[in-house]
Amino acid sequence: MRKALWIPACLLLFFIGDRLGGLILSKITAKSQFRYARLYEGQAKADILLLGNSRGLIFYQPHIEAITQKSTLNLSYNSMPIDLGRVVVTDYLEKYEAPELLVIDVTMCDRHNPQLIAGFSTFSQYSDNLNTLIKEKDEKSWYAGKLSNLYRYNSEVFQRTLYYLGKSDEDWLNDRVISPTMEANIINETAVDLTIDDYLLTQLDELIKIAEQKGVRVELVVNPYYPAYIQKMTTFYDFIGKIEGKTNKKVKDYSIALTATNGFADYQHLNKEGSKRYMDLLLRDGILSK
Repeated sequence: MRKALWIPACLLLFFIGDRLGGLILSKITAKSQFRYARLYEGQAKADILLLGNSRGLIFYQPHIEAITQKSTLNLSYNSMPIDLGRVVVTDYLEKYEAPELLVIDVTMCDRHNPQLIAGFSTFSQYSDNLNTLIKEKDEKSWYAGKLSNLYRYNSEVFQRTLYYLGKSDEDWLNDRVISPTMEANIINETAVDLTIDDYLLTQLDELIKIAEQKGVRVELVVNPYYPAYIQKMTTFYDFIGKIEGKTNKKVKDYSIALTATNGFADYQHLNKEGSKRYMDLLLRDGILSK
């Protein structure tokens, strides 16, 4: 009889511990200054939204705010795919007054990333849109999150949430400059060509329409690459052409807008100094405005 009771007692303890642990981590998440925690906690109202993958993180918020006198929210994340970007922007537009501007670095449209989407389970309790996307892209992970609340926090996304407890996340850029060794090795570098499919194109097009229906001005850009790197990307203009054909919007190409080595951290990312120069160009060209 005692053995028969042991199993349900353990299951009950597991259930209670899981729900209690999930509640504690949820409370911690709500206190974080991480961009998505602020988004879903109602603390992220902004005049300008910025979106991309890791290359979108070079939209250097402190400088944008200094030169425009407007508030910003950068919803970019490392390796973010456009379907996840569509969801977080849609959630923003459903929760807040429409911003003036949404700037999208379209090079985020080159990938599917169901693993990262599943990692956003940390925020699935806040968003039906996100919950649906996770189920579509990783059903096993979605069911695991329903079974165990703690499972939702088993990701790098939650680790970022912890990291930004009590401090701003608006400064992801570093001051490192591309090394002489990396510069010399560009001759041997095989650039990753940009590819896009109908699903990714449709996700971008739908995001643009959702934003524009809310009265948001949407600008599509390509952030700078290290000049010798972009020269190796043989599918680049085909990629841009497909986006322009689907969306009927001009992509503003800044891929070779910067040439000074000291503005780059690596082949695909600007450092702080380079980003400041780039933000000044966006202001000059009217993409950003005062």
